[in-house]
Amino acid sequence: MQRLLAPEDSVYLVKIISIIGARPQFIKAAAIVRSMGSFSEVHHTLMHTGQHYDDNMSRIFFDQLEIPEPDFNLGIGSGSHGVQTGRMLKAIERLLLQIMPDWVLVYGDTNSTLAGALAAVKLHIPVAHVEAGLRSFNRCMPEEINRVLTDHASDLLFAPTEASVSNLQHEGFSAGQILRVGDVMYDAALFYGVKAERESRILKALNLQPRQYVLATIHRAENTDDTRRLCTIFEALALTAKEMPVILPLHPRTREALKREKVLGQESENLLLLEPVGYLDMVMLEKHAVLIATDSGGVQKEAFFYEVPCVTLRNETEWVELIEMGWNRLVPPVSAASVFAEIMDMLAQQGSSGFPYGRGDAAVQILHELISH
Repeated sequence: MQRLLAPEDSVYLVKIISIIGARPQFIKAAAIVRSMGSFSEVHHTLMHTGQHYDDNMSRIFFDQLEIPEPDFNLGIGSGSHGVQTGRMLKAIERLLLQIMPDWVLVYGDTNSTLAGALAAVKLHIPVAHVEAGLRSFNRCMPEEINRVLTDHASDLLFAPTEASVSNLQHEGFSAGQILRVGDVMYDAALFYGVKAERESRILKALNLQPRQYVLATIHRAENTDDTRRLCTIFEALALTAKEMPVILPLHPRTREALKREKVLGQESENLLLLEPVGYLDMVMLEKHAVLIATDSGGVQKEAFFYEVPCVTLRNETEWVELIEMGWNRLVPPVSAASVFAEIMDMLAQQGSSGFPYGRGDAAVQILHELISH
């Protein structure tokens, strides 16, 4: 565990600690950290649970996002949901007792999110949830349990969309708790999209032409732990690869599942399988794909930010506005033929314009609210 010395607390009016642990949270926290420069009255502490601990899943993100090394790295690592969350709770509680911040800021829907919220609320430390109110209404998803429990443990709920506000209202939260601020992921996309164009060389390295390839990402347990769904998805991607290149950065969980189930056969030779790529390279791949096929919540939105059609290989999505706007299509992996047909059909689609995720100033709004409260 790392401890960095902080300036004297008396200098600051508000002490905030951000608890993060996975790639999407690094991106969300980066938007907050970048906006801190305008708020001299805030002392911000960054705590990394170590949920994502591979260098390509963690360290490279801090480097490319230009955010400082975490003040604390708990080094929790992998484990079952109960074991991992329990170890996080114990370590986070110990540090919160030492720091006693004014606010604990948690992000998204991972085990790190839930552990941070639970540890704080039991110590009577106010909790604010970034990306509150999302619902898939599928209680079999661990992420759904995490986000519901985190919302109900939080004092302030920073909702990214009108749909998320509506969900929270239907669950009985008071109007004073719910604040629609937009999506910090959009803040990040605006800033890092330009940076990726300037610094990433991945298209040249892979000999890819813009709008001439499909980008795919698969990592959710509902797909990697179900042999039938996993086989269906990769058979469909193999069919797609006969029409155009399919680029697939592999999450460690997905790679293990492919080895375990021996999914990849000769028909998959046209798939270009990559190790996890850095954030800027991923942004570059997203921006220039002709279509994205994914089961990731964050990638669905990033596809929209960069005006790329998306096929979501799940039964449901939290980002319902993207379906309504025509940028995204739900395609449950029932059969390889149907998934392939939907991918081909979506290639010709173009969604409607709009700003469902705000105007790129969510992080500033969040900091204003934390200070004013």
